[in-house]
Amino acid sequence: MRINKYIASSGICSRRSAEELVLNGKVKINGKTVTVLSTDVNEFNDTVCIDGKKITPVTKFVYIMFYKPKGCICSLSDEKGRKTVFDYLGDFENKRIFPIGRLDYDTEGLLLLTNDGNLSNRLTQPINEIPKTYIAKIEGTVEENDLAKLRNGVTVDGIKLKRCKIKVLEKDDKYTRLEITIYEGKNREIHKMFETIGKTVCFLKRTKIGKIKLGGLSRGKYRYLTAKEIGHLNNI
Repeated sequence: MRINKYIASSGICSRRSAEELVLNGKVKINGKTVTVLSTDVNEFNDTVCIDGKKITPVTKFVYIMFYKPKGCICSLSDEKGRKTVFDYLGDFENKRIFPIGRLDYDTEGLLLLTNDGNLSNRLTQPINEIPKTYIAKIEGTVEENDLAKLRNGVTVDGIKLKRCKIKVLEKDDKYTRLEITIYEGKNREIHKMFETIGKTVCFLKRTKIGKIKLGGLSRGKYRYLTAKEIGHLNNI
């Protein structure tokens, strides 16, 4: 088993974060530091340590749906002292679960957490184009020709974004309410998209990942995913 997959299967982090641990020299196999991502691990005979602590693959995975409120970050701790999602998930703080992807500090809505690093890796790889749906509130009116530009993919930070789906839900002179489905999930992607047409996003809520819908939860609450929902994620 490749070292990054082994680390991810231990529930420490996603496979992408595992690669960073290897490249930063924090991983040892049988007492020797490894920095090559193609390194293989014999899961039955080798001893793997991260920062001196032995890790082993998780035998039971946990899958959580959480309604992330606005005003907290998707990390275990924050150097600025801001509230984190684990302030709401106290029961899981020391159980090695981590968010699948991220939501910005000022964005609320559906956040999935797990200790299944391989699933997390698959859901967050841009090449897999997992649809993520949001409700956005935009200041002022948004013209149809501007929405057409966004749907076709605008250029942000020198990178052409993939096409997206946008549906107008409500509009008046003060605000436009939209349903937006994106397939990448870059940092502040929706905010930056609308900046390219001179508009400001004043509210953003993620409501769906794939076919997994946020529902039945109030802000700051969580529940376990059902077997059907877990099956869907594993088959995306």
